[in-house]
Amino acid sequence: MKPTIIIGGGIVGLFSAYFLQKEGIEVTIIDRTDLQDNCSTGNAGMIVPSHIIPLAAPGMITKGISWMFSSKSPFYIHPRLDYKLLQWCMLFFKSANQKQVEKAIPFLKNLSLLSKALYLNFKDEHPEAHLALQEKGLMMIYQTEAVEKEEVEFAHLARKYGLEAEVLTPSDIRNVEPNLEVKAKGAVLFPGDAHLDPGALYSFLKTYLEEKGVKILASTQVLGFDKSGGKVSNILTDKGSIPAEKILLCGGSWSGELAKMLNFSLPMMGGKGYSFLQDNKPEIKQASILTEMKVAVSPYGEQIRFGGTMEIAGTNQSINMNRVKGIFESINRYYPDFQAKFPKAENIWKGLRPCSPDGLPYIGFAPGYSNVLVGSGHSMMGISLAPATGKLLAELHQQKDNSIEIGGFEVGRFN
Repeated sequence: MKPTIIIGGGIVGLFSAYFLQKEGIEVTIIDRTDLQDNCSTGNAGMIVPSHIIPLAAPGMITKGISWMFSSKSPFYIHPRLDYKLLQWCMLFFKSANQKQVEKAIPFLKNLSLLSKALYLNFKDEHPEAHLALQEKGLMMIYQTEAVEKEEVEFAHLARKYGLEAEVLTPSDIRNVEPNLEVKAKGAVLFPGDAHLDPGALYSFLKTYLEEKGVKILASTQVLGFDKSGGKVSNILTDKGSIPAEKILLCGGSWSGELAKMLNFSLPMMGGKGYSFLQDNKPEIKQASILTEMKVAVSPYGEQIRFGGTMEIAGTNQSINMNRVKGIFESINRYYPDFQAKFPKAENIWKGLRPCSPDGLPYIGFAPGYSNVLVGSGHSMMGISLAPATGKLLAELHQQKDNSIEIGGFEVGRFN
């Protein structure tokens, strides 16, 4: 019997392998990198059922145009002659409407809630993992009237869909963050959110899977596929041909290139983000988003991670220091007492978040193939949505009923 091959060793690929090996499936993971530092290891590590609005929302068009003129802004597309970028932007523009958002909300909500439940099960099943999983919620801190209006309106929307949301005054914020001043007009707290250490999660999962017999082939480049009759029989790599019973494409920002080799369209752009660790002095206790700057704050006791920006960069992995400065300068804008130190270049993490043009992931069978599944396009929510995606892919692989409705994640929706 040939193994199931997962192309992509990020967090979605690892969770897919985790649920498949539970079913007794022989699994091999192949990845183009050395699996030491990727998009899954240095992000904010947030588990956010509150994030029910896709990236392609109506307001993003106006904001995106204004942010285009600042290299330190939260969202940035570097203008360039690139057909793939133009195609993605056109699809993004077409998707950024209220009708599409209302269609997307139930799918994202149910996927997120499934993931949160799976994370809690995972924590109970693997106490040895030391994930620093904290169920303290997520606080959306704002300083301006315009953003206050947006966040309070969103709090009402979240409640409409059955999610908890608390509007906080500056006095309430002081109770949440007693150790230092927070310069804010107010905040919205989503108690149902959580966060963890993504590096610890990734390291544990990778080691656990290897101990369970999952084969991992790092630094292996996919060059093509042997395919006929709607099935793929072999994956052609720079290390030779690899036979496959079934294939899962979980290649992150490179999934579009893999789909092209299989003759279907999977519009995808890499959204580059950056983060860095700081000593948590004075201690920030609450995971938060600094909303005007879209900066994520993830405390892990003695250390804290600041991260953010969405730089539509294709697969360019160079570091734009202006983007890092934008994150850094936001720290004392919101936490004037925090002892922030600008990070050295070697301590700056970067990652390419795989962004679909409508802000919804791709989960399901590849169009035209009976043995190729896709799990990609999770944008900034890869960690948050990975367990549910892996669970759904394992169910599809085993021809079981899906835990939730997945019609909104159709892989061939742009073909």
